[in-house]
Amino acid sequence: MIIKLAPILQEKLNQMGISQLTSIQEQVFQPIQAGSNLLGISPTGTGKTLAYLLPLLSKIENKKSQQILILAPNTELAGQIFDVTKEWAQLLNLTAQLFISGSSQKRQIERLKKGPQILIGTPGRIFELIKLKKIKMMNVDTIVLDEFDELLSDSQYHFVTKICHHVPRQHQMIYLSATNKLDPKELADNTITLDFSQQKLDNISHYYLQIDKRNRIDLLRKLSNIPNFHGLVFFNKLSDLGAAEERLQFNQSSAVSLASDVNVKFRKTILEKFKNQELALLLATDLVARGIDIDNLEFVINFEVARDKDVYTHRAGRTGRMGKEGAVITFVSHPEDLKKLKKFAKVQELALKNQEFYIK
Repeated sequence: MIIKLAPILQEKLNQMGISQLTSIQEQVFQPIQAGSNLLGISPTGTGKTLAYLLPLLSKIENKKSQQILILAPNTELAGQIFDVTKEWAQLLNLTAQLFISGSSQKRQIERLKKGPQILIGTPGRIFELIKLKKIKMMNVDTIVLDEFDELLSDSQYHFVTKICHHVPRQHQMIYLSATNKLDPKELADNTITLDFSQQKLDNISHYYLQIDKRNRIDLLRKLSNIPNFHGLVFFNKLSDLGAAEERLQFNQSSAVSLASDVNVKFRKTILEKFKNQELALLLATDLVARGIDIDNLEFVINFEVARDKDVYTHRAGRTGRMGKEGAVITFVSHPEDLKKLKKFAKVQELALKNQEFYIK
């Protein structure tokens, strides 16, 4: 498929060494640029942010403020989308602004006075600014729901629906995620669906380690001591995460949690340290880790088997991004756990000896 980009955008792709777009980036371009409503499903790590950004930036014809609204389920993902959008938008002399809870609302209102064309934020804060009449939804032509399954879940649903009710009748809706957990009745009329969820990511290997439940934290400690080991560790329960962080830090292991009660600034610092490979283990729950984009993350570790296949898919997608190699290691303590895990992925058993992994 031939995609016509502004020369400056094409040049940027060339500089990044991107000679070929991913399937979703190619296929959604024309429908989005044409203003169609679109539902795009594609595995994590296949470049969904650029998939909608390139056509949206390509169709902005005037400098009218507040044209595009991008919603994300958490501050980390909103921040990452903002960083990418800002980098690409400024090539076309367009402005993007970020609106998240936990940051100064006053400062955000000041930023709106500068007339940004693209607004990015979390639903709670965006809705507050709409109620204050600072965000003018009558200007908005396009709403993007990035990770729509999270945005349309119980905790965010009422904010998202209220925001969408404030928009003009003629507007474009774009829904994107790695998994299709969505009631079709939630979609706007005449929504085109492009589903790449069956696309196999052969660059991600899936393993399990047999371990007694009470020894799991000690195994994390051992992993943190392996030179140059960096893993994002997922917990099903917040209480397990807290207990693991406490014990690991007591043993002076290089491990920090990205708990939801940590303030935005400190969370950003933790993420930067992990991205710069200054931390061995980043501990997280699914809620805070959704959408985290870490280049060259080699390992995702499941402290226990994920609750369901969709959760496993999102976790696995944190590694092996954009074609790079990655591995998912799940701690298994019971035969039933292994049975469940095998429904999610084709797994091989690993063992750890003298700080090295080998397949059993």
